[in-house]
Amino acid sequence: MIALWSVLAFTGGMILLTALMGWSLLLIATIDTEHLWLPDRLTLPFGALGVIATLAIGEVPVWTPLVGAAVGFGGLALIAWLYKTVRGFDGMGGGDPRLLGAIGAWVGWQGLPSVLVWACVAGLSVAIAQTLVRRRFSGDQQLPFGAFLAIGAWLTWLWGPLHALLT
Repeated sequence: MIALWSVLAFTGGMILLTALMGWSLLLIATIDTEHLWLPDRLTLPFGALGVIATLAIGEVPVWTPLVGAAVGFGGLALIAWLYKTVRGFDGMGGGDPRLLGAIGAWVGWQGLPSVLVWACVAGLSVAIAQTLVRRRFSGDQQLPFGAFLAIGAWLTWLWGPLHALLT
């Protein structure tokens, strides 16, 4: 399905690039969903591939993927640190900021808000559905945020930032 979606969305070399991105995100999301773990051996090469891919496309300044990676990692790392400081315990895994940094290398800093919006909508949808099925809220339940970030990255890559869709 990822290959078909890539063919329908892009032409030329962008098809293979998009398929590679999609397959990488699928693998990362599957591992996070099953194990609540985002291995650096997948997220870091995914980010490096994002830098190379973005520079190879050549439509943005050279610094764009690096700023995207820094903003993605730094923003989510700051939120995780603030949560732990206020609440006294971790509310986010350490791999989530690294994954958002890797995604930032692909979509640039301009795409990161869209990735987060899509991820939050997907995550909240799952949380609400689980709550409705169980008819009670389990506050200690962990959700694989990396899987939702992967959904947000894929949709942002395919359709572009939300602000561009709305204009």
